Amino acid sequence: MKIKRIPAGIYGANCYILFEEDTRVGCVIDPGGDEDILIKEIDKTNIELKFILLTHGHIDHVGAVEAIKDEYEIPVYIDKRDKEFMKQGGGVFGSLWNSDLEDKDIEDGDVITLGNLNIKCISTPGHTPGGMCFLVNNVVFTGDTLFHGSIGRTDFPGGNYKELIHNIKTKLMVLQDDIIVLPGHESESNIKFEREHNPFL
Repeated sequence: MKIKRIPAGIYGANCYILFEEDTRVGCVIDPGGDEDILIKEIDKTNIELKFILLTHGHIDHVGAVEAIKDEYEIPVYIDKRDKEFMKQGGGVFGSLWNSDLEDKDIEDGDVITLGNLNIKCISTPGHTPGGMCFLVNNVVFTGDTLFHGSIGRTDFPGGNYKELIHNIKTKLMVLQDDIIVLPGHESESNIKFEREHNPFL
């Protein structure tokens, strides 16, 4: 398993290219902008892109979705609760891309196959109603749910502080100590560090 992190868009949100080395298939997680840069980096990896995964629907995490979707003709996977907010338009949620039948509404516990990898969907509402984390081997992609020493904001539409804390404690802090946390902004962490040092927990 290989992971390439690319800060993208006006807020430098972490976009991740995740791919399986043996089968050379991959996906993009949270393409928030700078589609030309992201497409160039994807092409450099020489992989077959299978889908786009979204941790949530805020504009700084979805800004390049439509361009990448069109470039590679691939579906988008997102929790339908955030898709509903995107349909309303405006605010912090991004615009909904041109949809097709391949797009998938993901739910808690879903497992998505990528080559020899299994990606487990962990629903963690709080930052947004449809916040989703993705656990792959020893890595969890947390979007704006959990950061290094911090948590996501809950003062945007659909945010809920109590719900966010509950989901972090019951769904993320129960993971093994050595699980690497790859957040939507800034640097990586691990579950042990967050459990012991995150002031919000």
